[in-house]
Amino acid sequence: MNTINTEQVTLAHQKLTLEPNDTRRLAVLCGQLDQHLRQIEERLGVQIHNRGNQFSLSGDSARTATAAQLLNQLYEEVVAGHELTPNHIHLALQATGQALPLSAPAENIEDIDDSTLSNLTLIRTKKCTVKPRGRNQQLYVRAVQTHDINFGIGPAGTGKTYLAVACAVESLLKDEVERILLVRPAVEAGEKLGFLPGDLAQKVDPYLRPLYDALYEMLGFETVAKLIDRNVIEVAPLAYMRGRTLNNSFIILDESQNTTREQMKMFLTRIGFGSTAVITGDPTQIDLPRGQKSGLKHAVEVLENVAGISFTHFVSGDVVRHPLVQRIVEAYNEQDKHSGEAY
Repeated sequence: MNTINTEQVTLAHQKLTLEPNDTRRLAVLCGQLDQHLRQIEERLGVQIHNRGNQFSLSGDSARTATAAQLLNQLYEEVVAGHELTPNHIHLALQATGQALPLSAPAENIEDIDDSTLSNLTLIRTKKCTVKPRGRNQQLYVRAVQTHDINFGIGPAGTGKTYLAVACAVESLLKDEVERILLVRPAVEAGEKLGFLPGDLAQKVDPYLRPLYDALYEMLGFETVAKLIDRNVIEVAPLAYMRGRTLNNSFIILDESQNTTREQMKMFLTRIGFGSTAVITGDPTQIDLPRGQKSGLKHAVEVLENVAGISFTHFVSGDVVRHPLVQRIVEAYNEQDKHSGEAY
């Protein structure tokens, strides 16, 4: 049985000794790269330092006392043979009643200079290294690397989906996630999916071809096929997400402008622990029935100032396809402005 000894140095500082002094058990408590300690720090607003089984906690006196009690409780569970996960830590923090709202990462991406940002945002996959072009693409990739939920919004050809797939592949290869999910709403350019052969997944499959092409380029055809067979890479219509909780996953929702408000809320509330979600879309290409508001537009209005969620807005100058594509985007934008339909 482990015991706890606390010595109050000041009102906002405590020292803590956890017994037994077992290196393996302490490693489980702290988590990989001390991620469990960092999670407790962020949610309780305290600082935790340790050397072996000696812990030093500082911050608000009530919160440091809560953190000390929580560490003791969690270590008792470890000693009893239980493994700890970020989800487990979250639930324990919620039970304390003192957990702070999740905050955004400390890094202010907008303040990073261009040369440093360029080096930070290189994406390495099995078959190629992807280098984002332009500051918006670099900001987008860095946001995906540092946030759990990310929106990439803008016209076709700006690299929103391709870069999201590259980030997903890199995370999978680095064992940061266990699987990749590629999701799209079953609404496409006014076409009726019911006339296509196969079940709903097979009907949507052709529309996910750009995602497949990116995966093949980064991993190779055979590797992608094997990962799909093992459900490490999963392709699904948005409707199949209802009722699921997606932990330790990298989820890409493509063409999100064609989600309804209810579908977008449903998708965002599927996100579990250890997961990253990227939502891409072009608000100028909405194929929903007339009068139905896009879930993407609604999400921007509701969530753009929520800490911890990133929004990257691309413009026609970010288009990396044929030069004519940029001119086409600009021409349509100009027309939309005159008709009052601009996003």
